[in-house]
Amino acid sequence: MMFDPPHPGEIIREDCIVAAGLTITKAAEELGVSRQALSDLLNGRADVSVEMALRLERMKWSTAETWLGVQQAFDLWHARHKDVGAK
Repeated sequence: MMFDPPHPGEIIREDCIVAAGLTITKAAEELGVSRQALSDLLNGRADVSVEMALRLERMKWSTAETWLGVQQAFDLWHARHKDVGAK
């Protein structure tokens, strides 16, 4: 079982943006989103939307389905663990 998975934004920051040698500003520009929107995602204040998943796919950073699956796994883990001990 997965232990507290990272928010998808952390993965995008490290495995996509940093790995590509991009700044947040340049990555936002290439993704076609505002720097603030990308920052919100990278800092866990926003989730990977269908539109963002498609944008990430266009950058050749995996598939939209993968990003939506990562988001869903994150959400599911947190939903299962938010009321630990509650029945």
